[in-house]
Amino acid sequence: MHLTHPQLDAAVAAMRAVLPLEYPADAILRRFFQDNHMLGAQDRAFIAETVFGILRHRFFLESLAKQVTPRALLLAFLVKFQGMNLRELTPLISEKEVKWLAEIKASKPDALPLAIRAEFPAWLVEKLQSCMLDQDILELGLSLQQPAPLDLRVNTILAKRDEVLEIFQQEGIAAQATPYSPCGIRLSGKPAINRHALFLSGKIEVQDEGSQLLGYLLAPKRGEMVVDFCAGAGGKSLLLGALMHSKGRLYAFDVSEKRLSNLKPRFKRSGLSNLHAQRIANENDTKVRRLTGKIDRVLVDAPCSGLGTLRRNPDLKWRQSPQSIEELKAKQAAILSAAAGLLKPGGRLVYATCSLLPEENQTIVRDFLAAHPQFTLLNCSELLAQQKITLNTGEFLQLSPQLHQTDGFFAAALTRIDTAKVE
Repeated sequence: MHLTHPQLDAAVAAMRAVLPLEYPADAILRRFFQDNHMLGAQDRAFIAETVFGILRHRFFLESLAKQVTPRALLLAFLVKFQGMNLRELTPLISEKEVKWLAEIKASKPDALPLAIRAEFPAWLVEKLQSCMLDQDILELGLSLQQPAPLDLRVNTILAKRDEVLEIFQQEGIAAQATPYSPCGIRLSGKPAINRHALFLSGKIEVQDEGSQLLGYLLAPKRGEMVVDFCAGAGGKSLLLGALMHSKGRLYAFDVSEKRLSNLKPRFKRSGLSNLHAQRIANENDTKVRRLTGKIDRVLVDAPCSGLGTLRRNPDLKWRQSPQSIEELKAKQAAILSAAAGLLKPGGRLVYATCSLLPEENQTIVRDFLAAHPQFTLLNCSELLAQQKITLNTGEFLQLSPQLHQTDGFFAAALTRIDTAKVE
């Protein structure tokens, strides 16, 4: 695109609004667009792509910039990562900036420290080094610097995946079946899918393939009692309902009224009749306790650092810290313990996060098992094989963008031992 003065100024203003990162970047950007409603669709797309690109590469850009200002970061990003020609920029910038940007264009990242090349804060590199080699950390970091593809889930209550793929093909939308999820579709571009007839009629939902696999790991059956313990806006709840063929009872619990209200229009479109969304005050709410020992399957998609979603949420690198991880770990342990109390003997619980850190994942699960001998670990690869999904990451489900082209996900499957059968 041919960059203009107004576009450059608007992008710098957007970056200035986002950079304190007091709130999620996407929320700040939405507010910026509301306040600047005269911006056209092309301007908005350029600004959004540029802002998120800068956040993905901010450590590298700041290491190059002599002055760390929104304008300097923006110009360095356009030259270094968007391949913008200096001749094209020259009418918009000063001679001093032209000179500096020529140096930026020629710079090589190879000699820089691992944290800058991987685009991770130093504290995160230190944590990852306890379980990964430096080369693997770099590869992970590079994969998280790429924009995420647009994954969709076909609502199998209302449509079949082949039918949806055929419609996309007829409309010239590049789409393919996801390699692991039986109901997933991956789009090559970023069409305005929320305006598409398939979306408006509830036949498709936006959902990362890794998130879809959690539903198949839980594998709820028709007629069962199922709980999605941390339902959020309900993407996984809707998948669980579809896997249950809308038979049985499915509870979607969350502490946020706002998140659950976002579920309402999706539920209405879905064609499901077995979903019951309920706000709870905390994991020990009476709505939870009255279901103790009655539930067949529980999904715990626990609140976590979200570091596996850096392709979509690069601002999390600055919004998380070692202190916030410690707070999350305490919350994760409490939620897992409360959710496990809901299970019947022989029931299945899936504990999941979109974190890369063992302390939020394996450690939480192993500590829980040590304190609760009535629970035992199931093998995730074997459970997925039962669903005709060939994906062997070992005992736990561990997904990463560089290996699986999904967000970074972790999951463990637990079962409550049926002592009557043992005896």
